[in-house]
Amino acid sequence: MQSIDVRNMLNAIITLTTDFGLKDPYVAEMKAVILGINPDAKIVDISHNIEKFNIRMGAYVLAAAAQHFPKNTIHLAVVDPGVGTKRKAILIETEKAYFVGPDNGILALAAEKQGLKRVHKLSNRKFMLPEISATFHGRDIFAPAAAFLSKGVSPSEFGPVIRRIVKPKFAEVTRKNNILIGEVIHVDDFGNIITNITSKDLEELRLKLAKNVKLKLKDAWLKVRLCSAYAEAKAKTPIGIIGSHDFLEISINMGNAAEIFQVKTGDKVTVYRY
Repeated sequence: MQSIDVRNMLNAIITLTTDFGLKDPYVAEMKAVILGINPDAKIVDISHNIEKFNIRMGAYVLAAAAQHFPKNTIHLAVVDPGVGTKRKAILIETEKAYFVGPDNGILALAAEKQGLKRVHKLSNRKFMLPEISATFHGRDIFAPAAAFLSKGVSPSEFGPVIRRIVKPKFAEVTRKNNILIGEVIHVDDFGNIITNITSKDLEELRLKLAKNVKLKLKDAWLKVRLCSAYAEAKAKTPIGIIGSHDFLEISINMGNAAEIFQVKTGDKVTVYRY
């Protein structure tokens, strides 16, 4: 069996991101499978309170957290309304980490931020549980894959390389001349409206901090200043800010932007340079 450098994986962390909640046994079952294969696994919960079936929310939370973990971390994410269908089970290699889960878009945002290298279809039954439920691939396919990977099994052993993964609409930003078109991917507990537009996107439009930009947010037109801190604006004043996860946020200092502008995830955001 070909293997990766086990020395690089000895301290590997396995993170878990799911919509399973905590009152049911599902998360514990996944951890039991991982520890049964690798008793030395270090398991970190990112979140199990992703809104049910909300792939967009799961993708954002994973992308936000994954960038802060050490090299060779294995990120297992399951928000999987298509479980049991023909959607693929995949393992993604990036420049920094590994991502395991369904090919439904939940892994794409995080993986692309880290520099996607290769994608393998999880097809080798040797690295799955003997019996596979049609409704719980998190336990029967993804947890064993993460555990075996943490023991040094090479990604190539899990299955063939595939050329494409599902890249959902919420991961795409369109540029047209002096316009960026993105969407809201998350609203946090402060009411900050977090878009899928990154600092790199703004740089390509030659937009920098301290610049004023024109935004169309759902049905509202706004002129906001790009700030580096919320307190740079007066209280109750709308601002644009590159948040701690490198996404453009539309915020209101000491206020709730999502409530005021009646914005929800999936709403379109257009940024104009003028």
